[in-house]
Amino acid sequence: MSQSKQLIGFVGQGWIGKNYANDFEKRGFHTVRYSLEKPYLENKEKIKDCDIVFIAVPTPTTLEGFDGHIVEEALTLVGRGKIAVIKSTVLPGTTTQFQEKYSILTIIYSPEFLSEATAEYDSAYPFSNIIGLSLDTPRHRTASDKLISVLPHAPFQLVCTSTEAEMIKYTHNVSGYVQIMFFNMMYDFTRTIGCDWSVIRQALIADPFVASQYSEPIHKSGRGAGGGC
Repeated sequence: MSQSKQLIGFVGQGWIGKNYANDFEKRGFHTVRYSLEKPYLENKEKIKDCDIVFIAVPTPTTLEGFDGHIVEEALTLVGRGKIAVIKSTVLPGTTTQFQEKYSILTIIYSPEFLSEATAEYDSAYPFSNIIGLSLDTPRHRTASDKLISVLPHAPFQLVCTSTEAEMIKYTHNVSGYVQIMFFNMMYDFTRTIGCDWSVIRQALIADPFVASQYSEPIHKSGRGAGGGC
């Protein structure tokens, strides 16, 4: 099937799913969007006709721990023999568990690395495409090739196991969290001793040994680590 003939589905139209769907449409793909909000609510049954379905739905942390039931509900919408691509953040090992339960599907984990403020640009120009296979079979390898063919180009690309891909996402998120907390601590200490953080930060930005993306503690709506991930 040619790229232009493939029907691409999106379950979830929050800021992640919406920006991915927008990018695919801009690149000429036929898409189906489904979410619990209008105007996409009526598209629920159409998802089963999509060749590749991207799932970008919440995975909340509850008092009982990780909750993946919304992802699982999305998987039940995907048509038999189709490709399901989980974008939601999940615990390592989750995708292989879903694959065992939904063997009629080919399930891939491909983490997203969008920032909410720059999600439109990030979806169109990803720095990385990670393809995590829940099984190492010819069917999954073929699905991987199909997925790569429809994704926007990225300077780095990796095909690995789904659990490795889940760990890549977790490492990315935790690294960001640790950096945010570290720079908040340094900011507070700098102010305590009467120094100007903006002066310190200039040197950090110029230092190739310091990852300084999160070096501005006061940004957006406040301080600390938060928001979607």
